[in-house]
Amino acid sequence: MSVVYLGLGSNIGDKEGFITQALCLLSEKCEVKKQSHFYRTEPVGTLQQDWFLNCAIEAETSLDPKDLLTFIQSVERTLGRVKTEKNGPRIIDIDILLYGNEIVQTKNLIIPHPLLQDRLFVLQPMMDLNPALIHPVLKKSIQVLYKKVPKDKKVLLYK
Repeated sequence: MSVVYLGLGSNIGDKEGFITQALCLLSEKCEVKKQSHFYRTEPVGTLQQDWFLNCAIEAETSLDPKDLLTFIQSVERTLGRVKTEKNGPRIIDIDILLYGNEIVQTKNLIIPHPLLQDRLFVLQPMMDLNPALIHPVLKKSIQVLYKKVPKDKKVLLYK
């Protein structure tokens, strides 16, 4: 079993409901060990859209990275995700943030997530899960990356 960290987000409709449904579907092949708080987050890129609801999970899976990506994409499709514009509104978005200490670079998959260290909406939930976790490429903890990331986008605790 491998330890994975996934980021989940939604900014259309019943955001909390879509994330909850995604977590339920993910549990078919990923055993969730920890879940962060939910955070309301300001959108990145296209600003003419609703704010996101985001969280992150720590899970264990027997899937390899490629099969995990395929599974995640099937979960997104099941919930009605249709990819339109980059950084645009979405029912659900699930990203593989980290897969153990593995480094994967293929045409369709890059692990660790290439923007993990630049996104407050990812690092804040990761702080809930494991601030001491070391980024396998940057060799810095989540806490160090969190302290360095610009705080120009709002990330607010939800409920």
